[in-house]
Amino acid sequence: MRKILGLTAVSLCLAAPAFAGDSTTLDYVVEKGVVLSTQGMDIPVTYNEDGTYSADAMGMEIPGTWRIDGTSLCTESSMQPGENCTEYPEGKGPGDSFEVEGAMGTATITINE
Repeated sequence: MRKILGLTAVSLCLAAPAFAGDSTTLDYVVEKGVVLSTQGMDIPVTYNEDGTYSADAMGMEIPGTWRIDGTSLCTESSMQPGENCTEYPEGKGPGDSFEVEGAMGTATITINE
């Protein structure tokens, strides 16, 4: 359980983008939210404009904070103290799925439509 929740926290975060030009993968992640899939579980994650996020893992709400650093999403939560940054691939948008490597292993991210 701790591993799953830690991976959830690693894969979360971002700041509300001002969509002036081409949107980046992280712009879409923060605007639309994602489903994080790991170890047979699908964990919905919602990002808020104030730099906070909420994930729902097995009926338990996991709050945290996020920020963007280049092409990485940096997150922190009570389940995973200490900031962790995960690099996201370029060129992804709503409906796309891709894998990311976090401190606790690999997860599949699907950007909500």
